[in-house]
Amino acid sequence: MKLDTRFRLFVVLAGVFITSLIVGDIIGVKLFEVKLGPILAVMSAGMLPFPVTFLLTDILNEFYGKKAARFVTWVGFGMALFAFAVINIAQGVDWAPLTRAPDYTGTSENSFNNVFGGSQRILIASMIAYLIGQFSDIAIFNLLKRKSNNRFLWLRATGSTLVSQFIDTVVVQIIAWVGVLSTDVIIRIVFTSYVVKLLVAVGLTPLIYAGHAVVERWLGIHPVRLGPDGEPVPEPGDGVLRPEAPGRAA
Repeated sequence: MKLDTRFRLFVVLAGVFITSLIVGDIIGVKLFEVKLGPILAVMSAGMLPFPVTFLLTDILNEFYGKKAARFVTWVGFGMALFAFAVINIAQGVDWAPLTRAPDYTGTSENSFNNVFGGSQRILIASMIAYLIGQFSDIAIFNLLKRKSNNRFLWLRATGSTLVSQFIDTVVVQIIAWVGVLSTDVIIRIVFTSYVVKLLVAVGLTPLIYAGHAVVERWLGIHPVRLGPDGEPVPEPGDGVLRPEAPGRAA
């Protein structure tokens, strides 16, 4: 196997993406407040890795194509399920008697279960919303890239994130809270969550251009270029990790 620069970058991007996804799910039990003018929004700490996952999705889509981005999405989904399966098994393992001693200062059973025993309904909601959001982001990114004739990086990066995150936000809140919270409360949660994501997406634009410049100019890896039919323009000598051949995009 040839560990060239393109291959190494793909592994790093996929690794950081999957790590961000799993960490986001684990820390999602913590809530914090965000003040948006007159609105006080309660957000999950799982929002913190959100900018990383969608930034990396756009970079993977830009430099490796939609097939590679979809592949990483599925791998991330599988690893998230694996992580939570292991956590659930760990919860079922009996605690050592010494952990129940009055003078024990380590992690207690209740503390462990409070952190890792999150609602199964919320987990299911987040996983479904993740798949729908990711595949929407990838499809819209690819569509905008084709329609703009490989120009306007800001348009496809920001536009795909804004649309996909709206879908993600609506799906996760409906699945998680219908029948639990009133409709007006759910609508308010959707609105405040999406406003935060919208602000983050707009703020990410300079970072997307910076990441694009680092990959293309410093590492010498060029983005895929789409033809009029929406398929990547082939380049002779492409390898396994170049199913959608690289080319320059403005």
